[in-house]
Amino acid sequence: MPTSPVTASHSASNGAPPAIMLELVDEHGTTIGTAEKLAAHQPPGQLHRAFSVFLFDERGRLLIQRRALGKYHSPGVWSNTCCGHPYPGEAPFAAAARRTHEELGVSPSLLAEAGTVRYNHPDPDSGLVEQEYNHLFVGMVQGPVAPDPEEIGETVFVTPAELAERHAAAPFSAWFMTVLDAARPAIRELTGPAGGW
Repeated sequence: MPTSPVTASHSASNGAPPAIMLELVDEHGTTIGTAEKLAAHQPPGQLHRAFSVFLFDERGRLLIQRRALGKYHSPGVWSNTCCGHPYPGEAPFAAAARRTHEELGVSPSLLAEAGTVRYNHPDPDSGLVEQEYNHLFVGMVQGPVAPDPEEIGETVFVTPAELAERHAAAPFSAWFMTVLDAARPAIRELTGPAGGW
């Protein structure tokens, strides 16, 4: 993880990787504290701030990713373009733009807020719990992506019909349909009625 002003204070002095801290929130999304990332995902889970990004190409196709097999949470499953957690004190919009570039090697040509959704999704495979207050973003991407192989195993642009086929045939993240459904009004506004979203 790159060191930034909001993470430098968490760097370990013994050579161990710095602890990744998440922002804990109440049911209204108000910050109430922080917790270490893995601890926040242990059952029953601590409600924390997160974000999900949905990027589309000029043809209205959604960019989805298959999470790298080395990921500690939901490895090898398909999910939305990008998702993650803001650092404590980092604006969700800034975190979404930063993380999209870190994972995909490209910056959105357009990125807009698309509301929030709160959910509780246990992951039966890992035993971890996604207890999240999730900020949604939709946007456009131009140019080729260059995924970080430690984060992403594969990417593809899909139409709604192609997404439905993949979703029926392959595992997706536990939170995928929740965030997609919550973002649909903004997605339809972005892609237009002909997009089929």
